[in-house]
Amino acid sequence: MMNIERRDFLKMFGVMGAVGVSSQFLPSWMPRLAFAQDAHNATGEVMVCIFLRGGIDGLSAVIPVFEGANYYDARPTQSIAEPNSRDDSSVNLDGNFALHPAMRPLKDIFDNQDLAIIHATGSIDDTRSHFDAMLYMEHGTPGDKSTTTGWVGRHLQATASRSNSPFRAVGMGAMLPTSLRGPVSALSLQSITDFHLRGREDEAQRMLQTLSQLYQVNAPQQIHEHQAKLVFDTMAQLDQINALDYVPANGADYPESEFGMGMKQIAQLAKADVGLEVACIDIGGWDTHENQGTLDGDFSQLITDLSQGLHAFYADLGEMNRRVTVVTMSEFGRRVTENASGGTDHGHGNFMMLMGGAVNGGQVYTDWPGLSSDKLDDGDLAITTDYRDVLAEVLQHRLHNDDMGFVFPNHSVKSLGLVNALS
Repeated sequence: MMNIERRDFLKMFGVMGAVGVSSQFLPSWMPRLAFAQDAHNATGEVMVCIFLRGGIDGLSAVIPVFEGANYYDARPTQSIAEPNSRDDSSVNLDGNFALHPAMRPLKDIFDNQDLAIIHATGSIDDTRSHFDAMLYMEHGTPGDKSTTTGWVGRHLQATASRSNSPFRAVGMGAMLPTSLRGPVSALSLQSITDFHLRGREDEAQRMLQTLSQLYQVNAPQQIHEHQAKLVFDTMAQLDQINALDYVPANGADYPESEFGMGMKQIAQLAKADVGLEVACIDIGGWDTHENQGTLDGDFSQLITDLSQGLHAFYADLGEMNRRVTVVTMSEFGRRVTENASGGTDHGHGNFMMLMGGAVNGGQVYTDWPGLSSDKLDDGDLAITTDYRDVLAEVLQHRLHNDDMGFVFPNHSVKSLGLVNALS
Protein backbone atom coordinates (compact mmCIF):
# COMPACT_ATOMS: atom_id res chain seq x y z
CA MET A 1 0.00 0.00 0.00
CA MET A 2 2.85 2.39 0.82
CA ASN A 3 4.23 1.86 -2.70
CA ILE A 4 1.05 3.05 -4.46
CA GLU A 5 1.44 6.42 -6.13
CA ARG A 6 -1.21 9.14 -5.87
CA ARG A 7 -2.20 8.79 -9.53
CA ASP A 8 -2.63 5.02 -9.22
CA PHE A 9 -4.69 5.44 -6.10
CA LEU A 10 -6.83 7.99 -7.89
CA LYS A 11 -7.54 5.49 -10.65
CA MET A 12 -8.65 2.99 -8.05
CA PHE A 13 -11.19 5.36 -6.54
CA GLY A 14 -12.36 7.22 -9.65
CA VAL A 15 -12.96 10.95 -10.05
CA MET A 16 -15.76 13.46 -10.62
CA GLY A 17 -18.56 11.28 -9.29
CA ALA A 18 -18.17 7.78 -7.94
CA VAL A 19 -15.62 6.54 -5.50
CA GLY A 20 -15.16 2.82 -6.12
CA VAL A 21 -12.86 0.31 -4.50
CA SER A 22 -11.61 -2.48 -6.74
CA SER A 23 -10.97 -5.86 -5.12
CA GLN A 24 -7.89 -6.40 -7.28
CA PHE A 25 -6.05 -3.66 -5.39
CA LEU A 26 -7.40 -3.95 -1.85
CA PRO A 27 -7.88 -6.81 0.61
CA SER A 28 -11.04 -8.91 0.25
CA TRP A 29 -12.37 -7.60 3.54
CA MET A 30 -12.13 -3.95 2.42
CA PRO A 31 -15.62 -2.60 1.67
CA ARG A 32 -16.67 -1.61 -1.84
CA LEU A 33 -17.68 2.06 -1.77
CA ALA A 34 -19.56 4.22 -4.21
CA PHE A 35 -20.50 7.79 -3.37
CA ALA A 36 -22.30 10.82 -4.70
CA GLN A 37 -20.35 13.38 -2.54
CA ASP A 38 -22.99 16.79 4.28
CA ALA A 39 -25.72 14.54 5.41
CA HIS A 40 -28.92 16.30 4.47
CA ASN A 41 -32.25 15.16 3.05
CA ALA A 42 -34.14 18.21 1.76
CA THR A 43 -37.60 16.60 2.02
CA GLY A 44 -36.96 14.27 4.95
CA GLU A 45 -38.69 11.54 2.89
CA VAL A 46 -37.30 8.10 2.14
CA MET A 47 -38.30 5.72 -0.64
CA VAL A 48 -37.44 2.02 -0.32
CA CYS A 49 -37.62 0.00 -3.54
CA ILE A 50 -37.81 -3.79 -3.28
CA PHE A 51 -37.23 -5.73 -6.48
CA LEU A 52 -38.63 -9.28 -6.47
CA ARG A 53 -36.30 -10.83 -9.03
CA GLY A 54 -37.39 -13.84 -11.02
CA GLY A 55 -40.99 -12.86 -11.66
CA ILE A 56 -43.16 -13.43 -8.60
CA ASP A 57 -46.47 -15.19 -9.09
CA GLY A 58 -48.75 -12.29 -8.22
CA LEU A 59 -51.85 -14.50 -8.50
CA SER A 60 -50.55 -16.57 -5.59
CA ALA A 61 -49.58 -13.53 -3.53
CA VAL A 62 -52.80 -11.56 -3.98
CA ILE A 63 -55.53 -13.98 -5.02
CA PRO A 64 -58.59 -12.85 -7.02
CA VAL A 65 -60.92 -15.22 -5.18
CA PHE A 66 -63.99 -13.62 -6.77
CA GLU A 67 -62.90 -15.05 -10.15
CA GLY A 68 -64.01 -18.49 -8.98
CA ALA A 69 -63.52 -21.14 -11.63
CA ASN A 70 -61.45 -18.85 -13.84
CA TYR A 71 -58.79 -19.02 -11.15
CA TYR A 72 -59.35 -22.34 -9.39
CA ASP A 73 -59.79 -24.48 -12.52
CA ALA A 74 -56.59 -23.02 -13.97
CA ARG A 75 -54.64 -24.01 -10.87
CA PRO A 76 -55.75 -27.40 -9.59
CA THR A 77 -52.65 -27.91 -7.40
CA GLN A 78 -51.30 -24.37 -6.90
CA SER A 79 -54.43 -22.40 -5.99
CA ILE A 80 -55.10 -21.02 -2.52
CA ALA A 81 -58.45 -21.59 -0.88
CA GLU A 82 -60.99 -18.84 -0.24
CA PRO A 83 -60.78 -17.07 3.14
CA ASN A 84 -62.00 -18.97 6.20
CA SER A 85 -62.51 -22.21 4.26
CA ARG A 86 -59.65 -24.11 5.94
CA ASP A 87 -56.55 -23.58 8.07
CA ASP A 88 -54.27 -22.61 5.18
CA SER A 89 -56.82 -20.49 3.36
CA SER A 90 -56.18 -16.99 2.06
CA VAL A 91 -56.57 -13.82 4.14
CA ASN A 92 -59.51 -11.66 3.07
CA LEU A 93 -58.78 -8.09 2.01
CA ASP A 94 -61.94 -6.63 0.48
CA GLY A 95 -64.22 -9.50 -0.47
CA ASN A 96 -62.69 -9.75 -3.94
CA PHE A 97 -59.00 -10.20 -3.25
CA ALA A 98 -57.16 -12.09 -0.54
CA LEU A 99 -53.55 -12.46 0.64
CA HIS A 100 -51.45 -15.60 0.66
CA PRO A 101 -51.68 -17.02 4.21
CA ALA A 102 -47.97 -16.33 4.80
CA MET A 103 -48.69 -12.65 4.16
CA ARG A 104 -50.96 -12.45 7.22
CA PRO A 105 -48.47 -10.16 9.02
CA LEU A 106 -49.29 -7.49 6.42
CA LYS A 107 -53.05 -7.62 7.04
CA ASP A 108 -52.83 -5.35 10.11
CA ILE A 109 -50.86 -2.81 8.08
CA PHE A 110 -53.50 -2.99 5.35
CA ASP A 111 -56.28 -2.52 7.92
CA ASN A 112 -54.34 0.43 9.36
CA GLN A 113 -54.56 1.91 5.86
CA ASP A 114 -50.78 2.03 5.50
CA LEU A 115 -50.63 -0.66 2.82
CA ALA A 116 -52.06 -0.46 -0.69
CA ILE A 117 -51.96 -3.19 -3.32
CA ILE A 118 -51.95 -2.47 -7.03
CA HIS A 119 -53.01 -5.40 -9.21
CA ALA A 120 -52.83 -6.04 -12.95
CA THR A 121 -49.78 -3.81 -13.13
CA GLY A 122 -46.31 -4.10 -14.60
CA SER A 123 -44.17 -3.17 -17.57
CA ILE A 124 -46.03 -2.73 -20.84
CA ASP A 125 -43.32 -4.47 -22.86
CA ASP A 126 -44.37 -8.06 -23.53
CA THR A 127 -40.95 -9.71 -23.29
CA ARG A 128 -40.69 -12.94 -21.34
CA SER A 129 -36.93 -12.60 -20.95
CA HIS A 130 -35.82 -12.00 -17.36
CA PHE A 131 -32.81 -9.98 -18.48
CA ASP A 132 -34.73 -7.72 -20.86
CA ALA A 133 -37.71 -7.30 -18.54
CA MET A 134 -35.54 -6.32 -15.57
CA LEU A 135 -33.45 -4.00 -17.73
CA TYR A 136 -36.52 -2.21 -19.10
CA MET A 137 -38.13 -1.91 -15.69
CA GLU A 138 -35.01 -0.60 -13.97
CA HIS A 139 -34.27 1.81 -16.80
CA GLY A 140 -37.89 2.97 -16.75
CA THR A 141 -38.06 2.76 -20.55
CA PRO A 142 -39.90 -0.44 -21.60
CA GLY A 143 -38.75 -1.73 -24.97
CA ASP A 144 -35.83 0.67 -25.26
CA LYS A 145 -32.38 -0.87 -24.84
CA SER A 146 -30.56 2.34 -25.72
CA THR A 147 -31.15 3.85 -22.27
CA THR A 148 -28.02 3.94 -20.13
CA THR A 149 -29.36 5.32 -16.83
CA GLY A 150 -31.87 4.01 -14.32
CA TRP A 151 -35.09 5.72 -13.28
CA VAL A 152 -33.75 6.35 -9.75
CA GLY A 153 -30.51 7.64 -11.25
CA ARG A 154 -32.43 10.17 -13.33
CA HIS A 155 -34.46 11.22 -10.28
CA LEU A 156 -31.20 11.87 -8.43
CA GLN A 157 -29.87 13.80 -11.40
CA ALA A 158 -33.00 15.95 -11.69
CA THR A 159 -32.83 16.86 -7.99
CA ALA A 160 -29.03 16.84 -7.57
CA SER A 161 -28.86 20.33 -6.06
CA ARG A 162 -30.80 19.21 -2.98
CA SER A 163 -28.23 17.02 -1.29
CA ASN A 164 -24.55 16.10 -1.23
CA SER A 165 -24.99 13.28 1.25
CA PRO A 166 -22.97 10.16 0.32
CA PHE A 167 -25.92 8.20 1.70
CA ARG A 168 -28.56 9.84 -0.47
CA ALA A 169 -29.04 6.66 -2.51
CA VAL A 170 -28.06 3.21 -1.28
CA GLY A 171 -28.21 -0.15 -3.02
CA MET A 172 -28.09 -3.09 -0.60
CA GLY A 173 -25.98 -5.80 -2.17
CA ALA A 174 -22.71 -6.66 -3.86
CA MET A 175 -23.58 -4.80 -7.06
CA LEU A 176 -25.26 -1.47 -7.65
CA PRO A 177 -28.81 -2.00 -8.97
CA THR A 178 -29.34 -0.82 -12.53
CA SER A 179 -32.10 1.54 -11.43
CA LEU A 180 -29.52 3.57 -9.47
CA ARG A 181 -27.11 4.07 -12.33
CA GLY A 182 -26.56 7.62 -13.53
CA PRO A 183 -24.27 10.66 -13.25
CA VAL A 184 -25.08 11.12 -9.56
CA SER A 185 -23.43 8.09 -8.04
CA ALA A 186 -24.98 5.91 -5.39
CA LEU A 187 -23.57 3.81 -2.58
CA SER A 188 -23.40 0.03 -2.93
CA LEU A 189 -23.54 -1.48 0.53
CA GLN A 190 -23.51 -5.14 1.44
CA SER A 191 -23.27 -4.50 5.16
CA ILE A 192 -22.77 -1.55 7.44
CA THR A 193 -20.21 -3.66 9.27
CA ASP A 194 -18.16 -3.78 6.07
CA PHE A 195 -17.45 -0.10 6.59
CA HIS A 196 -15.96 -0.95 9.97
CA LEU A 197 -13.61 -3.27 8.03
CA ARG A 198 -15.28 -6.25 9.71
CA GLY A 199 -13.86 -5.43 13.11
CA ARG A 200 -10.21 -5.54 12.03
CA GLU A 201 -9.23 -2.36 13.86
CA ASP A 202 -5.51 -2.96 13.42
CA GLU A 203 -5.84 -3.19 9.65
CA ALA A 204 -8.28 -0.28 9.55
CA GLN A 205 -5.92 2.02 11.45
CA ARG A 206 -2.96 1.00 9.32
CA MET A 207 -4.84 1.68 6.09
CA LEU A 208 -6.29 4.97 7.25
CA GLN A 209 -2.85 6.16 8.38
CA THR A 210 -1.39 5.24 5.00
CA LEU A 211 -4.15 7.01 3.09
CA SER A 212 -3.82 10.14 5.21
CA GLN A 213 -0.13 10.28 4.27
CA LEU A 214 -1.05 10.18 0.58
CA TYR A 215 -3.61 12.98 0.75
CA GLN A 216 -4.24 16.33 2.41
CA VAL A 217 -7.55 15.28 3.91
CA ASN A 218 -7.76 18.12 6.45
CA ALA A 219 -7.46 20.92 3.88
CA PRO A 220 -7.97 19.33 0.45
CA GLN A 221 -6.91 21.38 -2.55
CA GLN A 222 -7.20 19.05 -5.53
CA ILE A 223 -10.10 16.90 -6.74
CA HIS A 224 -8.48 13.62 -5.68
CA GLU A 225 -7.87 15.07 -2.21
CA HIS A 226 -11.54 16.03 -1.97
CA GLN A 227 -12.44 12.48 -3.00
CA ALA A 228 -10.11 11.03 -0.37
CA LYS A 229 -11.62 13.30 2.27
CA LEU A 230 -15.04 12.02 1.22
CA VAL A 231 -13.96 8.46 1.93
CA PHE A 232 -12.71 9.44 5.39
CA ASP A 233 -15.81 11.50 6.22
CA THR A 234 -18.15 8.73 5.08
CA MET A 235 -16.39 6.05 7.07
CA ALA A 236 -16.45 8.36 10.10
CA GLN A 237 -20.22 8.79 9.72
CA LEU A 238 -20.81 5.06 9.43
CA ASP A 239 -18.53 4.44 12.39
CA GLN A 240 -21.17 6.12 14.54
CA ILE A 241 -23.82 3.64 13.38
CA ASN A 242 -23.27 0.67 15.66
CA ALA A 243 -24.68 -2.07 13.47
CA LEU A 244 -23.76 -4.95 15.74
CA ASP A 245 -25.49 -3.54 18.84
CA TYR A 246 -28.57 -2.21 17.06
CA VAL A 247 -31.85 -3.19 18.75
CA PRO A 248 -34.95 -2.73 16.56
CA ALA A 249 -37.76 -0.70 18.13
CA ASN A 250 -41.24 -1.86 19.09
CA GLY A 251 -40.27 -5.51 19.32
CA ALA A 252 -39.61 -5.72 15.58
CA ASP A 253 -38.30 -9.18 14.69
CA TYR A 254 -36.45 -9.27 11.37
CA PRO A 255 -36.03 -12.67 9.69
CA GLU A 256 -32.48 -14.03 9.78
CA SER A 257 -32.19 -13.83 6.02
CA GLU A 258 -30.26 -11.67 3.59
CA PHE A 259 -33.43 -9.72 2.89
CA GLY A 260 -34.32 -9.35 6.57
CA MET A 261 -30.86 -8.13 7.47
CA GLY A 262 -30.89 -5.74 4.52
CA MET A 263 -34.18 -4.20 5.62
CA LYS A 264 -32.83 -3.92 9.16
CA GLN A 265 -29.82 -1.95 7.92
CA ILE A 266 -32.01 0.32 5.79
CA ALA A 267 -34.00 1.09 8.94
CA GLN A 268 -30.75 1.91 10.75
CA LEU A 269 -29.63 4.28 8.01
CA ALA A 270 -33.03 5.97 7.87
CA LYS A 271 -33.06 6.48 11.64
CA ALA A 272 -29.45 7.70 11.70
CA ASP A 273 -30.47 10.76 9.66
CA VAL A 274 -27.45 10.61 7.38
CA GLY A 275 -29.37 11.93 4.37
CA LEU A 276 -30.87 8.69 3.03
CA GLU A 277 -33.46 9.38 0.32
CA VAL A 278 -33.67 6.18 -1.76
CA ALA A 279 -32.73 2.63 -0.82
CA CYS A 280 -32.94 -0.35 -3.18
CA ILE A 281 -32.87 -4.01 -2.17
CA ASP A 282 -33.53 -7.29 -3.97
CA ILE A 283 -35.05 -10.60 -2.98
CA GLY A 284 -34.63 -13.26 -5.65
CA GLY A 285 -35.71 -16.83 -6.34
CA TRP A 286 -39.20 -16.21 -7.72
CA ASP A 287 -38.68 -18.09 -11.03
CA THR A 288 -40.91 -21.01 -10.03
CA HIS A 289 -41.27 -23.14 -13.18
CA GLU A 290 -41.23 -26.44 -11.28
CA ASN A 291 -42.59 -27.49 -7.91
CA GLN A 292 -43.59 -23.95 -7.05
CA GLY A 293 -44.68 -24.93 -3.57
CA THR A 294 -47.28 -22.22 -3.28
CA LEU A 295 -48.27 -23.34 0.21
CA ASP A 296 -45.47 -25.64 1.33
CA GLY A 297 -42.36 -25.04 -0.75
CA ASP A 298 -40.07 -22.42 -2.24
CA PHE A 299 -42.77 -19.87 -2.97
CA SER A 300 -44.21 -20.14 0.52
CA GLN A 301 -40.76 -19.69 2.08
CA LEU A 302 -39.98 -16.65 -0.08
CA ILE A 303 -43.32 -14.94 0.54
CA THR A 304 -42.88 -15.60 4.28
CA ASP A 305 -39.45 -13.95 4.20
CA LEU A 306 -40.82 -10.95 2.28
CA SER A 307 -43.82 -10.49 4.56
CA GLN A 308 -41.91 -10.88 7.82
CA GLY A 309 -39.24 -8.48 6.62
CA LEU A 310 -41.81 -5.85 5.65
CA HIS A 311 -43.73 -6.27 8.91
CA ALA A 312 -40.55 -5.94 10.99
CA PHE A 313 -39.46 -2.86 9.05
CA TYR A 314 -42.86 -1.22 9.58
CA ALA A 315 -42.81 -2.01 13.31
CA ASP A 316 -39.22 -0.87 13.70
CA LEU A 317 -39.84 2.53 12.12
CA GLY A 318 -42.90 3.37 14.23
CA GLU A 319 -43.80 7.03 13.83
CA MET A 320 -41.13 7.37 11.18
CA ASN A 321 -43.38 5.44 8.79
CA ARG A 322 -45.10 8.72 8.00
CA ARG A 323 -42.07 9.74 5.94
CA VAL A 324 -40.92 6.39 4.59
CA THR A 325 -42.64 4.77 1.60
CA VAL A 326 -41.88 1.21 0.50
CA VAL A 327 -42.66 -0.07 -2.99
CA THR A 328 -42.34 -3.62 -4.34
CA MET A 329 -42.05 -4.64 -7.99
CA SER A 330 -41.09 -7.60 -10.16
CA GLU A 331 -40.10 -7.88 -13.82
CA PHE A 332 -43.26 -9.78 -14.78
CA GLY A 333 -45.90 -12.09 -13.35
CA ARG A 334 -46.65 -15.76 -14.09
CA ARG A 335 -49.16 -17.36 -16.44
CA VAL A 336 -52.67 -17.93 -15.15
CA THR A 337 -52.66 -21.67 -15.84
CA GLU A 338 -50.17 -23.79 -13.92
CA ASN A 339 -47.90 -26.07 -15.94
CA ALA A 340 -47.47 -29.85 -15.85
CA SER A 341 -44.50 -29.53 -13.46
CA GLY A 342 -46.47 -28.02 -10.63
CA GLY A 343 -45.16 -24.57 -11.40
CA THR A 344 -46.02 -21.46 -13.37
CA ASP A 345 -44.29 -20.07 -16.43
CA HIS A 346 -43.38 -16.50 -17.37
CA GLY A 347 -46.42 -14.28 -17.67
CA HIS A 348 -47.22 -10.60 -17.85
CA GLY A 349 -49.50 -8.74 -15.40
CA ASN A 350 -48.56 -8.74 -11.74
CA PHE A 351 -49.03 -6.87 -8.45
CA MET A 352 -47.15 -4.16 -6.59
CA MET A 353 -47.37 -2.96 -3.00
CA LEU A 354 -47.00 0.48 -1.43
CA MET A 355 -46.42 0.66 2.33
CA GLY A 356 -46.04 3.67 4.59
CA GLY A 357 -47.83 6.33 6.59
CA ALA A 358 -48.30 8.53 3.51
CA VAL A 359 -50.01 5.76 1.52
CA ASN A 360 -53.77 5.83 0.92
CA GLY A 361 -53.89 2.22 1.98
CA GLY A 362 -56.53 -0.27 2.91
CA GLN A 363 -57.41 -0.77 -0.74
CA VAL A 364 -56.64 -2.99 -3.69
CA TYR A 365 -56.26 -0.58 -6.58
CA THR A 366 -57.02 -2.21 -9.91
CA ASP A 367 -58.73 -1.78 -13.22
CA TRP A 368 -59.25 -5.52 -13.22
CA PRO A 369 -59.21 -7.03 -16.74
CA GLY A 370 -60.56 -10.46 -15.78
CA LEU A 371 -59.25 -14.03 -15.96
CA SER A 372 -61.73 -15.53 -18.41
CA SER A 373 -60.10 -16.79 -21.58
CA ASP A 374 -61.41 -13.89 -23.66
CA LYS A 375 -59.91 -11.34 -21.22
CA LEU A 376 -56.41 -12.77 -21.00
CA ASP A 377 -53.39 -11.33 -22.78
CA ASP A 378 -51.99 -14.38 -24.57
CA GLY A 379 -52.78 -16.53 -21.56
CA ASP A 380 -51.63 -13.94 -19.05
CA LEU A 381 -53.20 -11.43 -16.72
CA ALA A 382 -53.36 -8.23 -18.75
CA ILE A 383 -51.68 -5.03 -17.58
CA THR A 384 -54.02 -2.11 -17.00
CA THR A 385 -51.79 0.02 -14.75
CA ASP A 386 -48.29 0.99 -15.86
CA TYR A 387 -45.77 0.39 -13.06
CA ARG A 388 -44.19 3.78 -13.81
CA ASP A 389 -47.37 5.50 -12.65
CA VAL A 390 -47.01 3.81 -9.25
CA LEU A 391 -43.39 4.90 -8.90
CA ALA A 392 -44.24 8.42 -10.07
CA GLU A 393 -46.77 8.72 -7.23
CA VAL A 394 -43.95 8.49 -4.70
CA LEU A 395 -41.45 10.58 -6.63
CA GLN A 396 -43.91 13.41 -7.22
CA HIS A 397 -45.90 13.47 -4.00
CA ARG A 398 -43.28 12.44 -1.45
CA LEU A 399 -39.84 13.21 -2.94
CA HIS A 400 -40.96 16.47 -4.58
CA ASN A 401 -39.81 15.67 -8.10
CA ASP A 402 -42.16 17.06 -10.74
CA ASP A 403 -39.93 16.30 -13.71
CA MET A 404 -41.48 12.95 -14.60
CA GLY A 405 -40.84 13.59 -18.27
CA PHE A 406 -37.13 13.30 -17.51
CA VAL A 407 -37.41 10.37 -15.10
CA PHE A 408 -39.78 8.40 -17.36
CA PRO A 409 -39.21 9.68 -20.92
CA ASN A 410 -41.90 9.10 -23.54
CA HIS A 411 -44.48 8.26 -20.89
CA SER A 412 -47.47 10.35 -19.81
CA VAL A 413 -47.88 9.75 -16.11
CA LYS A 414 -51.39 8.97 -14.89
CA SER A 415 -52.27 10.04 -11.35
CA LEU A 416 -53.56 7.16 -9.25
CA GLY A 417 -54.24 8.86 -5.91
CA LEU A 418 -52.31 6.24 -3.97
CA VAL A 419 -50.05 8.58 -2.00
CA ASN A 420 -50.76 11.75 -0.02
CA ALA A 421 -48.89 14.79 -1.27
CA LEU A 422 -46.16 16.17 0.95
CA SER A 423 -47.08 19.70 2.06
